Amino acid sequence: MSNVLMLSAIVMLVLLFFKVPVFIAVLGGSMVYFVMNPGINTVIFAQQAIIGTEKISLMAIPFFVCAGIFMNYTGVTKRIMDFCEVVTGRLPGGLAQVNVLLSTVMGGLSGSNIADAAMESKMMVPEMTKKGFSLEFSSVVTAASSMITPLIPPGIAMILYGCIANVSIGKLFISGFGVGGLLCVSMMILVGVISKKRGYGLLTTEKLTWSKFWTALKPAILPLLLPIIIIGGIRIGIFTATEAGAVAILYAAFLGFIYHEMHIKDMIQGLKETVCTTASIMLIVSAASVFSWILTKERIPQALTAWMLANIHSKYVFLIVVNIFLLIVGMFIEGNASMIILVPLLAPIAAQYGINEIQFAMIYIFNNAIGALSPPMGTLMFVTCSITKCKTAAFIKEAVPFYILLIINLMLLTWVEPFTTFLVNLFY
Repeated sequence: MSNVLMLSAIVMLVLLFFKVPVFIAVLGGSMVYFVMNPGINTVIFAQQAIIGTEKISLMAIPFFVCAGIFMNYTGVTKRIMDFCEVVTGRLPGGLAQVNVLLSTVMGGLSGSNIADAAMESKMMVPEMTKKGFSLEFSSVVTAASSMITPLIPPGIAMILYGCIANVSIGKLFISGFGVGGLLCVSMMILVGVISKKRGYGLLTTEKLTWSKFWTALKPAILPLLLPIIIIGGIRIGIFTATEAGAVAILYAAFLGFIYHEMHIKDMIQGLKETVCTTASIMLIVSAASVFSWILTKERIPQALTAWMLANIHSKYVFLIVVNIFLLIVGMFIEGNASMIILVPLLAPIAAQYGINEIQFAMIYIFNNAIGALSPPMGTLMFVTCSITKCKTAAFIKEAVPFYILLIINLMLLTWVEPFTTFLVNLFY
């Protein structure tokens, strides 16, 4: 690694440490490299910044972001929550169980963990505290369950990873059902154990009957069909993963028309939110594309691959090293930014070890999800605490059992390949 590249990386990390916006920090570090290398044409800086955002598959991001925002204006969330309450009503810690299941189901509609955390912080946490749940526990459950959202299709993280590593987004979507389902079930078990120990009550003691189930399911059927339509359409070949985003927008608008809850002003506001959210993501993609070019020019991927293959002879040791590295990175760098910089480095090495590309993708995305919950810069933690007014120290203390659960899940994905590939092999 050259001295100029080291200086460039140090500048970027210092800017990130001082909480400068991620895209400015990455561009700042990249700019240092170009300024300190007068032999490199500075036009390349602008070219790479633009080229990084020109992949057709990246169009899925604004489409799915828009669809998720429209869903929030159609009354879908309330219908889904009512259904989740009926399903989990007799489980220990009723409303906490609703919180987890709602995040899982909404993951198939919104694809954004930040949006999910913000929504449930406003909607679920006040209700949970009224029912006797502690503010810390309510906040932790909300933030931790929001981690499931990027793992369930159409998660934005899966779209980005597929574009960067040239992996089938459709296969990642299908794998996400298994990984997201595993985290949902294990988190519901943990929530049940904690709730039983603390005496958090049930939502109802009445037995779930078919008529009650159907009454709750009927209003939620149309929203719940969206993930099936997306996966089914991609698998059958009716549309691509990118085109599926446009289909999702049309479907969200259709639901708004059916439910009479989304008006023209809501659509205009939704489009504004889509532009802002998409712009923030694409600025990071653009900045990271420049830095990725620098790493490629310096032959860092090749050097890192050679060093790994020479010193690490087991794919499992490699995966453990990667997990530890990504968990540390996730504490300081936003997931999408780290993905665009690190995936081009790590994915080829994983392929050299014979690791299934879908398994490695889901391990990487899972690590990113944990990073979003981890101090000192965990976005999910800060978004949730800022809305619920929970103190960060109390949040971290309450979250310890959930961190342990997440590490256990990560180890399962690392050591047992079928958790990530079984559904993919079944469908494909």
